[in-house]
Amino acid sequence: MSLRAARARRIATATAFGGGGLTLLGAGTIALLYLQAKLAHRTVGFTEWTPPRVNGVYGSGDGTPISLVMMGDSTAAGFALTDGLQTPGSLIASGLSAVAERPVRMRNVAAVGATSAGLYEQLEQVRSTRPDLAIVFIGANDVIHRMRPADSVRHLQSVVRELTSMGTAVVVGTCPDLGSVRPIGLPLRLVARRSSRQLAAAQTIAVVEEGGRTVSLSNMLADEFQAYPDELFGPDRFHPSARGYAQAAIAVLPTACVALGLLPDLETVPDPDQGEGVLPISRAAVEAAEEPGMEVSGVKVAGHERGPRGRWATLLRRRTETPVPDIEGEATAERAEVEREADEARGAPVEGGG
Repeated sequence: MSLRAARARRIATATAFGGGGLTLLGAGTIALLYLQAKLAHRTVGFTEWTPPRVNGVYGSGDGTPISLVMMGDSTAAGFALTDGLQTPGSLIASGLSAVAERPVRMRNVAAVGATSAGLYEQLEQVRSTRPDLAIVFIGANDVIHRMRPADSVRHLQSVVRELTSMGTAVVVGTCPDLGSVRPIGLPLRLVARRSSRQLAAAQTIAVVEEGGRTVSLSNMLADEFQAYPDELFGPDRFHPSARGYAQAAIAVLPTACVALGLLPDLETVPDPDQGEGVLPISRAAVEAAEEPGMEVSGVKVAGHERGPRGRWATLLRRRTETPVPDIEGEATAERAEVEREADEARGAPVEGGG
C-alpha cells in the first residue's frame, strides 16, 4: 500500500513541474499485449448515437434554481442512452432537486471520447455561468490513449482549480476500472486495472489539493459489472447500460449534496471498521481507488490542513441519516408525468383519469 501511495503522490507532484511520471502502458508492455488489444478492439461493438436532449430545469420548489454542470467523457454524457432522463446528469439533477426542494438547472457539456485535455474546452462553455456545482467523470480515455499520468492529472487539476476559484463546488468521479470490461482478457485486463487505479489515486490527490471532492467509480462499477454483466453493460459491451449509469449517479449524489451544503459535512463519521478514517491524502487516495463508492475530501486535524506526510483527507462512504431520494424512481415518475401531459395535450384518454 505504501509503495502505491508513494507512486500516486509522485505522479500528482510531477504535475506541478509540467512533466515527470511514466506512461500508463510502457512500450514493452504495449508490444507484448498489442495483439490482445487489437482483438479486444474488434470485440467491442460500435454504436451510433444521437444524444438525447438533457439540458434544462429539473424538479420543482421555491427559490433560484441550483446551477449544475456535467463535464467529462462518455460516462458523463450517458453514451448510448436514448432516454435523457436516464443519463447520470439528469438523475443527479433530479436527486439534488428532491433534497434541496429547489429546481436544478442542468447543463451537460461532456463529450464522447474526451480525455482530461478536453476539459479546458468544456470549461470555456460554462465559465460565464459560474455554476454552483460541477460534476466531472473523466479518466478512461486517458488510459486508453496512453496519456502520461502526470499530464492527465495536470489538466484535471488546472480545471478544478479554475472552477473552485469561481466559487463552484467540484465533485470528480475518478477513472473507472477498465479491467472490468468483458472483451478485455488476461493479462491485458490486469494492466488496464492497474493503470486505471493508479490514475484514479493520482486524480484524487490533485482534486483534493484544489479544494474538490472525489468519489471512486472504480470498484463500484467493477463489482456491479461482474455481478450483473448483461444488465450493466450497454450494446457495445464497453459502456454502462442505464442501470450501470444509475449506479454511478447514486454513488455521487450524496457527495454532491454535501458539496452544496444540502447535507451536513460531518453527518457521516468515519468508521475504522469499514476502512474509513482521516489519513494522509496519498494513502486515502490509494484506498479509495480500491473500494467502491469511497469519497475523499480535505480536512483539518488540530486546526492544520497538512501533517508530516502531506494534506490530511477524510476517507468515507456516505451513509446519511437524511434520506437520499430514489433517483431512478424520481426519473421514472418525472417521465410518466411528461408522457401524461403529452397525452392530455393530444386529447388522448389517460389511464386513471375521469
